[in-house]
Amino acid sequence: MNIKIWGCRGSITSPGPSTLRYGGNSTCLEIRSTEGNVFVVDAGSGIRNLGKALIKEPTVSAIRFFFTHPHWDHLLGFPFFGPAYSEKYKITFCSGPHAEGSIQKYLSHQMEAPHYPISFSNLKAKFNFSCESLKQVNGCCPLGSIQCQAFPLSHPNGGFGFKFSEHGKTFIFLTDNELGFQHSGGLTRAQYVELCRGADLLLHDAQYTDEEYGRTRGWGHSTYRDATDLAVEAGVKRFGLFHHDPDRSDDDLDRQTEYCRKRIQQAGSPVECFACAEGDQIDL
Repeated sequence: MNIKIWGCRGSITSPGPSTLRYGGNSTCLEIRSTEGNVFVVDAGSGIRNLGKALIKEPTVSAIRFFFTHPHWDHLLGFPFFGPAYSEKYKITFCSGPHAEGSIQKYLSHQMEAPHYPISFSNLKAKFNFSCESLKQVNGCCPLGSIQCQAFPLSHPNGGFGFKFSEHGKTFIFLTDNELGFQHSGGLTRAQYVELCRGADLLLHDAQYTDEEYGRTRGWGHSTYRDATDLAVEAGVKRFGLFHHDPDRSDDDLDRQTEYCRKRIQQAGSPVECFACAEGDQIDL
């Protein structure tokens, strides 16, 4: 399993000279199975560059999407996803136990006039809004060599985190997940610890400082201190800080990462910590 980060910024895109190293595009991940299957998580602004890259690969024609939730920073890039305009591609949408029509509604709404000049009905790809592989075994959905499990986020209006497993390796993605406040439908902190227990890779929302969280508690995002403590308690192998605040510069993120690494060291933990950056590729 290979994970590539095409966008890791939170809330709104933040291009500019102070975000060049970690990137300013909002959430989008690409996951490749050992069989070569393509999975995409979220359609933030980073998906535009992903689409350009996929079009250059002549053997790719099937793409499977997972959406964490329908807030704008996780959807706004879809109208600029090149493969959606080509009849070559079959695009399937999987997103936890959403109603099948919900995802189509989310995507088509942002392309309605007067918001966008091209309607969803003009897209040429073959879309499938019913996940034909959704045959869950012990809560997991088998998708070839990869198994996927969805579970609730602690976030306003809800959402889903995802656990991807292949050949004994596990990747957990928990963006927009507030550990300091349990939103309706969300899990407890203790439950998130157990879900992440022993994961090979965890990417977790780490948007706020402790000071900022005094003003933003209940907004649906975690402090990087809370996210770090979760990674340590769960005993994950690698921990990536994700959903960077739009006001966080590259230098700020360097300092944030160093703080988290020191906290991990003080806890006597072997967790490897890094701040996610556009273009990062991680092999499991």
